[in-house]
Amino acid sequence: MQGRATAPAAGTVLNALATGVGSAFAIDADTTASVALDADAGADASVTGTVAGAPDADTALVERCVELALDRWAGDADVDPATVGGEVRTESDVPMAAGLKSSSAAANATVLATASALDADPDPLDACRLGVQAARDAGVTVTGAFDDASASMLGGLTRTDNTADELLAHDDVDWSVLVWTPPERAYSADADVSRCERVAPMAALVDDLAATGEYGRAMTVNGLAFTAALEFPPAPIVDALPHATGASLSGTGPSYVAVFDPDDGDDRERVEARWRERDGDVWRTTTRSDGARIL
Repeated sequence: MQGRATAPAAGTVLNALATGVGSAFAIDADTTASVALDADAGADASVTGTVAGAPDADTALVERCVELALDRWAGDADVDPATVGGEVRTESDVPMAAGLKSSSAAANATVLATASALDADPDPLDACRLGVQAARDAGVTVTGAFDDASASMLGGLTRTDNTADELLAHDDVDWSVLVWTPPERAYSADADVSRCERVAPMAALVDDLAATGEYGRAMTVNGLAFTAALEFPPAPIVDALPHATGASLSGTGPSYVAVFDPDDGDDRERVEARWRERDGDVWRTTTRSDGARIL
């Protein structure tokens, strides 16, 4: 039994660490998961994971995704989940531990690939919540990251209550996107939550802006607040401010994301030139209105 699925990465409008409410938008960079299940593995059945190009990567998240998906949908294939073993392999255009929701994309792709292998047809938000639970179980997230996961699963921009895994809003956005990823890496589970909670009044303001559709301004306020809380430099955001629709630290860093009207190529090039003066990688992409899908 085999399945494949893919899911996009995402950028941040509102970091959920301060209040539990978050917002994110899908970008055109994918993670693909391939799952192979053995229904006759027996009592010693287990799931093993690998990451293409990263033999030492932690695979606990995707392995847990397969296990939870088996528990949920093995009945669709008339098999006993306790005796099903499997392998999951992910490959990605998204740098890991860079604030671009690589874990959420991997979880979504793995859950859908497992469902496909079992001939299941899951509701997208149910599948998304399964991946969020796997992320909590694997300890790779503080909030569960339902904002990031829902944007990756559904495409477009989502606003969520991560304390209840509730979708508050889903909207389509059409931006060209610029990403700067410094050489260092940062892990969401290591973020200083207490410092983030101190900027809760600013997070509430960001949510007010996002709730009225002022996503660009929301991003920028979020970026300035959370660079301070997470001790990242605000200068990349300031560099983008005269030209971008919005700019923010993405997730818990270290990447920064700026968004532009698709026709504002000159403005994007000005910001790109400034960001290329810094160490790391600068790349162009776009928003995605379609989300995760079975291949």
